[in-house]
Amino acid sequence: MPQEEKSILVATTNPGKIAEIRAMLGGQMRWLGLADIGPVAEIAEDGATFAENARKKALGYAKASGLWTLADDSGLVIDALGGAPGVNSARFSGEKPPGADRTLIDHRNMAKVLGLLKSVPTERRTARFACCLCLASPQKVLIETEGMVEGLITDKEIGGNGFGYDPIFFVPRLKKTVAQLSREEKNAISHRGNAIRKLKPLLDELLAKS
Repeated sequence: MPQEEKSILVATTNPGKIAEIRAMLGGQMRWLGLADIGPVAEIAEDGATFAENARKKALGYAKASGLWTLADDSGLVIDALGGAPGVNSARFSGEKPPGADRTLIDHRNMAKVLGLLKSVPTERRTARFACCLCLASPQKVLIETEGMVEGLITDKEIGGNGFGYDPIFFVPRLKKTVAQLSREEKNAISHRGNAIRKLKPLLDELLAKS
């Protein structure tokens, strides 16, 4: 039988991300955020890949808290830019100044991408959002999954929903940018949603054995 109310730490201070994970992975676990466990040293995201960063955060926070920890790293990968912005997606146009509005940085990041792709034709503007998830105990990595959604980079911002690069990421099969989707539509196709859906049966199996 699955262990009831096992506490799992989500390596984030974002309550929206915790709520999304709780909704998708179910109520057998007690989901905690970094704000729930008291002060811990921040784990630097200095890996060369999304998987490295997710693994480093999961193991680091699991060791610091003594809890199983779920961490993710995600970003935008553009083929014509050799995979950039990649792991530097959040800070592609520079580090976020203290107190700066997140949306201002998002617009700067998008402007940089659009500038770099100015002379690139539509058929070569292929890109994907990628997410890597890692669940670790204080001793070892337990589960790793990844999710992606394929698309094209537009030549301007379109749509007012979402965040990050959503307004310039066009999903051909939906004929919309991610910023034109409702939250439900976005969750149904998102890179993080796809990674979480892969993780769920593996987590259920792991809990059944514990």
